Amino acid sequence: MLIRDANISDFEEITKIYNYYIKETVITFEEEEIDKEEMIKRFEKIKKSGLPWLVAQKDGEILGYAYAHFWHDRSAYRFSVEPSIYLNKKFIGNGVGKALYKQLLTKLKELGIKNALGLITVPNDASIALHEKFGFKKVGELPNIGIKFDKWLNVGLWQLEM
Repeated sequence: MLIRDANISDFEEITKIYNYYIKETVITFEEEEIDKEEMIKRFEKIKKSGLPWLVAQKDGEILGYAYAHFWHDRSAYRFSVEPSIYLNKKFIGNGVGKALYKQLLTKLKELGIKNALGLITVPNDASIALHEKFGFKKVGELPNIGIKFDKWLNVGLWQLEM
């Protein structure tokens, strides 16, 4: 498996991976599928901000991707980010997420980032375990903050001080 910076040619597969999570899960609160052009706009915004967007690839196939965006736009938050990770559903549970997250957090630390804030729709044992494996600590939970598939959902907040 190779972990590398994403490039524009990856976004057909990246968009398919993300749209699965939109259609089938509550991991993202987006409700309408997006197209490749929208995903590329998001990628370009992340890259312009100087933050990483990584992909895991094997035999030409994108296994998953991870990126971070600034927690908020105000300058006081310039050392705090929200990381995100999405895996091709075929590769969940085989170490791809762990490898991607490790590389992402390493790159963020090298950039001088001091806080990574993981928002997790709860319950989500796998995501919680991944975050806590890297030292994230639960610092709060927002009850009934979003609605998807006609169900009110809670979001937990995990923080890693790097």
